[in-house]
Amino acid sequence: MCAAAGSDKDHVLIILLAASLCNVEFKDGGIGIVAMLYRSNYLAFVGGGRNPRFPPNKVMLWDDASSNIVAELEFRSDVLNVQLQRERIVVVQRNKCIICSLEIKPRHLHAFETADNDRGALALSGGSQSSILAFPGRQKGHIQIVDLQSCVGLSAVQEPQSTSAALSVHRARSHSRGSISVDSGVTASTTGPASGVYPANINIIAAHATSISALAVSADGTMVASASEKGTLIRIFDTLNGRLLHELRRGVDRADIYSIAFSPDNTRLCVSSDKGTVHVFNLETKQGAGQQPAPAPTASGKSGNRHSNLKFMKDLLPKYFSSEWSFAHFRVANEVRCICGFGSERNSVVVLCADGTAQKYSFDSYRGNCVREWYRKFI
Repeated sequence: MCAAAGSDKDHVLIILLAASLCNVEFKDGGIGIVAMLYRSNYLAFVGGGRNPRFPPNKVMLWDDASSNIVAELEFRSDVLNVQLQRERIVVVQRNKCIICSLEIKPRHLHAFETADNDRGALALSGGSQSSILAFPGRQKGHIQIVDLQSCVGLSAVQEPQSTSAALSVHRARSHSRGSISVDSGVTASTTGPASGVYPANINIIAAHATSISALAVSADGTMVASASEKGTLIRIFDTLNGRLLHELRRGVDRADIYSIAFSPDNTRLCVSSDKGTVHVFNLETKQGAGQQPAPAPTASGKSGNRHSNLKFMKDLLPKYFSSEWSFAHFRVANEVRCICGFGSERNSVVVLCADGTAQKYSFDSYRGNCVREWYRKFI
């Protein structure tokens, strides 16, 4: 698991890579948003807290190898989320999702309008062979799915290797920084998409009746998971055709979903919320349209999710009784805001909390019992 956390307290940024920690300290301001370019030395910062280190409408690209800012992007309104992937920077504002090239002098590539997205919901596939982007649609509760490979030509941006090389060469020659100013999705120097950029092929999924609050895309880009502002259900869709694959129930009470994460092999999903709990679901493969995942243990040793005993009457009873429930869950120490992801060891989940702690839990794949392996304070 790779994770990043910004802190206004003591102005320290913490990066968690597997079990190791890397600190970047700013003594004159706080960091509100952090994004990592895989496990490389490149990070994206947005200022936050009571005394922001950087303006909240700017994205700063940081090279940790030289401890310098190598590029910046400026917007007319606040940035709510940032993601980095190979040669792209994806930025979320309240009603817009903007894609720029990841290079010393970033270029505007695309801009998509969205419904109100105050939570900054955004997800990007992390696999090396996929570039699936998910963000809220123009209508409440809808998701837009974009295959970035289909809308960005190879001539529009550099390949991953050349991007890193360009940044390294620039760093060696000078500490000056490149910049871009984005106004309503148009760069200061152009009035349209960059050369080599083609119209995006967008797949729209009507996922929920209320606004989208959290999103996750599987590493291979085949599945997208979403939660609405109600926070009771997690729905998983096929990114290619929009077909509903799973409907998972976190609980019956309204909740704020903080994070959703797929396991690297797409067999499990973990979810954290303001209830102080982390739920783990199994994603059994359906054998055909309309069939439900089997609750019994599978040949691979994974137990199924829990179902109501009245599931056999699903056609006569409310939808609640046909829901899939998590097969494992645990309560986070101190019950603070947290994000979760699967650890490098099988049957493990790592949790990064806003109080400056990291926790690792292991779970029994048959009975669902959870045990805390370690608890660390890093701020």
